[in-house]
Amino acid sequence: MQLGAEQIETYRRDGFIVIENVLSPAEVEELRQVTDAFVAKARFVQTHDDVYDLEPSHSATEPRVRRIKTPHLQHDAYARIGRHPAIVEILRQLVHPVLRFDTSKLNMKAAGYGAAVEWHQDWAFYPHTNDDLAAVGVMMDDCAIENGPLLCVPGSHKGPIHEHHADGVFCGAIDLDQADVDFAAARPCVGPAGSISIHHARTIHGSALNTSQKMRRLLLFQYRAADAWPLVGSQQPKSWADWQALLLSGENDPVVPRCTDVPVRLPLPEAKHAGSIYENQRGLKKGYFGQAPAA
Repeated sequence: MQLGAEQIETYRRDGFIVIENVLSPAEVEELRQVTDAFVAKARFVQTHDDVYDLEPSHSATEPRVRRIKTPHLQHDAYARIGRHPAIVEILRQLVHPVLRFDTSKLNMKAAGYGAAVEWHQDWAFYPHTNDDLAAVGVMMDDCAIENGPLLCVPGSHKGPIHEHHADGVFCGAIDLDQADVDFAAARPCVGPAGSISIHHARTIHGSALNTSQKMRRLLLFQYRAADAWPLVGSQQPKSWADWQALLLSGENDPVVPRCTDVPVRLPLPEAKHAGSIYENQRGLKKGYFGQAPAA
């Protein structure tokens, strides 16, 4: 899929963009069916595990899932979308011509109770030697302002890396008392099912509670330039073969990291509540979206 010059400029200027109709209706329907099956199986799970991050109100009679962890490792339908040719081609134009896959997650906001995600920058979680990194959000449902879409602060990818600590410990959310950010300027990433959003790793973003009667499932994939090397241990490759297997485009796999002058704050000491971002953000003292981060 070839982007226009205006689309490329929008991403460069704002740090995010929405592109409609990237996935076909059949691809979206397969993702929905696979996801419904995972949610049904969650009735046999009582607490967070390697697959599920559960809503506080989850029960066997009413399974409630707020995240499926690393979905590309859980089912081939997710893995195929992570390497979708149209998505890779778009990223080659916006991020870097030689790309490496990173990881994935499926954030689910069920109708009426889907959890909020507080303001943060992905870069705070996984800094690299350069910042040619981005996340793609695949909209599995029609995404509108009322069902808690991704909200991005335009131009924030060109600014500082904000404090994501509370009491000296990483909490995965921006300290509202220290950040000079106009959060009211944030714009929603909305579109019909099958659309994708792309946001830069340094773009400030979050999402409100879903209080509507519309489901909002966002399948998120993280990507990086092949010569961007992770600075924190959890992102380091386990083996060279595993690292090479993540290469999505380009014939040569760089062995020399490209280092650029970008601001970095390490996500250390580790969050008191280890796990997904929902657990990390339990350490935040003051939330923006009207309720404390989910327990």
